[in-house]
Amino acid sequence: MTTPQLVQQIKAKKSFLCIGLDVDLTKIPTHLLELEDPIFEFNKAIIDATHDLCVAYKPNTAFYEAYGLKGWQSLEKTINYLNEKHPEIFTIADAKRGDIGNTSTMYAKAFLEDLNFDSVTVAPYMGKDSVEPFLDFENKHTILLALTSNEGAFDFQTNPEVSGVSEELYKTVIKTSKTWKNSQNLMYVVGATKTEYFTEIRKIIPNSFLLVPGVGAQGGSLSEVCKVGMNEDVGLLINSSRGIIYASAGVDFAQKAREEALKIQQEMQEILK
Repeated sequence: MTTPQLVQQIKAKKSFLCIGLDVDLTKIPTHLLELEDPIFEFNKAIIDATHDLCVAYKPNTAFYEAYGLKGWQSLEKTINYLNEKHPEIFTIADAKRGDIGNTSTMYAKAFLEDLNFDSVTVAPYMGKDSVEPFLDFENKHTILLALTSNEGAFDFQTNPEVSGVSEELYKTVIKTSKTWKNSQNLMYVVGATKTEYFTEIRKIIPNSFLLVPGVGAQGGSLSEVCKVGMNEDVGLLINSSRGIIYASAGVDFAQKAREEALKIQQEMQEILK
């Protein structure tokens, strides 16, 4: 998917919501556990109930890898269902991969070619030769971990002593990434709990899309993120996972998920006005 196609979908749906498909078998409705593939059936129900309210879905691959081969098959069925039924929706493999050379190439092929996701999250710590293999894929996006929403982000990412150039490490990462081959295919993860940094980030990458986790359960504010992070093309994908998909543990889970997604979409629609 190209960036203009993503922007077009945002305008059409009046939404920049990304729904995280982080499936924990201990949290999904118990009646699904009787089915052959409860993970896929849960995802399918969530997708069917919310696809018109969001522009992206983001399965975190750890929630599938934890269940071995069956979990991976559930992930494959989920992305195939999305690509077949809703090809206009942007898909994110939240895999946070990071390695060098041929290993990165194989990770890239796994998610962007074999599974055919539109994008994949990548850790930048090992530098350009760990990221550029992902950037080689046409009309695919690499979402670089820039400034994350967790408490440990302060250990390195906002510490100027780590980079050794008298500026916070996250700034060095973002600035350096702009020099890499096919950097136009980059997006960036910036946590919603770090709104005080958005203005500086937008000075460096004013036109890039930001994937923003941390709204809702982690305490981030949608309105505050939009005030400091939005650009002319919106430029934001706001992720919500637990607050939507686990809105109910009963047979009405999909309808309750829709209700929660609708609340966010309506707030986004007002912001877009």
